[in-house]
Amino acid sequence: MRVKFHQSLDELKEKLLVMAGMAEQAIQRSIEAYRTRDLSVCELVFRAEPSINRLEREIDQMALDLLAMEQPMAIDLRFILSVIRINADLERVGDQAVNIAVRVREMGAFANIDLPVDIPKLASLSSAMVRKSLQAFIEGDAELAESVLRLDDQVDEMNDAAFYALSTLIKEKPELTPQSLNALIIARNLERVGDHATNIAEDVIFWVRGADVRHSNNAL
Repeated sequence: MRVKFHQSLDELKEKLLVMAGMAEQAIQRSIEAYRTRDLSVCELVFRAEPSINRLEREIDQMALDLLAMEQPMAIDLRFILSVIRINADLERVGDQAVNIAVRVREMGAFANIDLPVDIPKLASLSSAMVRKSLQAFIEGDAELAESVLRLDDQVDEMNDAAFYALSTLIKEKPELTPQSLNALIIARNLERVGDHATNIAEDVIFWVRGADVRHSNNAL
């Protein structure tokens, strides 16, 4: 029975990694749409959302079944609980990608102008956080997870800088308000992606070490 249980845990992990790949792809596509203003790429993001939502439900159900039918030891229990939480964060990463695609679609109605914010750079950093947090999950590496937590401040600083620069542009050139507001919201969505990556990293630490570092100033 224990062998079967651990096989089920492996299957749960594999399914979560499929979910992770779909969420990462959604973010990459939404930023590609921003960079190229290709609205057909936005449509790919929109079409992928139902599959991400469906997989989230499947993973949750699988995890709950394992909790109901088995009596997992402490570390296995922490793993299952972490999967449930990581699953939710990955679904929200997909939601952020959809939000970005919506904003890119709205920007398509206006002139494509240079804005004082490097959205691709912010996207690269927040996406790197997601990848590193998932790598930490794959390897069960709490130290790698901790390195993700240290990146969160950089993402927050870039988002703050974007807010200041775009707010200033709106005041100085009100005619550019639509493009500026959409870019501001996209930056905020990317900051939220970084937050979800941080949550995933914290869940890895909880799984591996049994330490809850959420909302803690002593997380590192």
